[in-house]
Amino acid sequence: MKKFGQFLVLVLALLSGAFSARAIAQTAPIFVLNSLEASVSLVDPVTWKETRRFATGKEPHHLYLTPDEKSLIIANALSDSLLFVDPRTGAVQRTVRGILDPYHLRFSPDMKWFVTAANRLNHIDIYRWDGAELTLAKRISTGKTPSHLWINSSSTTVYATMQESDELVAIDIATQAIKWRSKTGSLPADIFGSADDRFLLVALTGGTGVEFYDVTGALPKLVKTLPTGAGAHAFRAAGDKRHLYVSNRVANTISKIDMLTQQVVDNYPAPGGPDCMDLSPDGKLIYVASRWARKLTVIDTSTRKVVRSVNVGHSPHGVWTLDHAPRQ
Repeated sequence: MKKFGQFLVLVLALLSGAFSARAIAQTAPIFVLNSLEASVSLVDPVTWKETRRFATGKEPHHLYLTPDEKSLIIANALSDSLLFVDPRTGAVQRTVRGILDPYHLRFSPDMKWFVTAANRLNHIDIYRWDGAELTLAKRISTGKTPSHLWINSSSTTVYATMQESDELVAIDIATQAIKWRSKTGSLPADIFGSADDRFLLVALTGGTGVEFYDVTGALPKLVKTLPTGAGAHAFRAAGDKRHLYVSNRVANTISKIDMLTQQVVDNYPAPGGPDCMDLSPDGKLIYVASRWARKLTVIDTSTRKVVRSVNVGHSPHGVWTLDHAPRQ
């Protein structure tokens, strides 16, 4: 009986820990980067209130979780710095300076490389990552205004869009040299790779849709331009390795793309210039930065209606929460 009692205490302790961990995840804040205010808004997903706003460096645009999931990195483009914060609380951990113009950022899937796109300085930086510190391996001159990055699943190639020279560039990570560059449609912005690495999707902010490129050959091949809406800009995976959301900033909509059939399968209203997005774990809610309205907008995917609108700072851009649907 004594052993059973001890066993019962252990089970209850484990269950309590599991429930506590889940409670922490469920109440993790939604981070919204206020690009033209040099701040971050923390939004409570239960009360739908902004609970805190704190300063960053100048022009924070995008953010990314470290491989150990202990830090969320906020890239401050105009301050040439990275701000590390606790993804569960928003507590500031440290600032890394001397990272030139980190507009967009991404870790390689093998977690050995960290890549930044310098939007105003026209280069891409590849850093080695040892689990704690960054060491610059190579600075690569690119076309005009590198915008967004994607790295393939084998961590061998970085793809980047050149927003003002209307190009797609591939960089070999091993040699840190450009493999090829190819013309795209007008103002290419975000970029996303299919789970099998066969296709790259490029959002055309200066156009009305998304380009599909086959990148299995020596050079990319444009296979389709899919109409989604004016100002196609940012992607967010639905988490099922098949569907992908794209925000159409000018059209004030979000489109859901089936990457297998290469068709739009749903559309949602997204007022105020929709930009970056995240998703609730069950995929029922889209959290989107309404860039021109200074709001975080919440959209119900089942009813296709805006269900929440939270005031944040000036020119909200990046949106992220620890409690999210799978990334791919």
